[in-house]
Amino acid sequence: MNVIKTDRRTLMGHLQATGKDFHLKFLGLLPHGTAGHVPGDDAVEFLAEKQADISLLDLAGAELDLSERLGRPVAIVLDSGLRGDYGARVRASLRPL
Repeated sequence: MNVIKTDRRTLMGHLQATGKDFHLKFLGLLPHGTAGHVPGDDAVEFLAEKQADISLLDLAGAELDLSERLGRPVAIVLDSGLRGDYGARVRASLRPL
């Protein structure tokens, strides 16, 4: 997994700003390759919880917003979309922020 080369305070500020704008709460960092829809070796993937009813378009907007803030591709996986054994494995691989 690639380590984010941003200091923790800056990263948390970006996550809070994107979370506030798109009604998300970021739970942690996922291993590279968990969300297959974002290419690139420098991509980062986050697990998030939705705080309000959001659309798929809103989620894509949050990924773009956070990508611009961090300067690298970002994928956001919603906790509510994880089911069964796969969901349990993904949650177990989570690195807390």
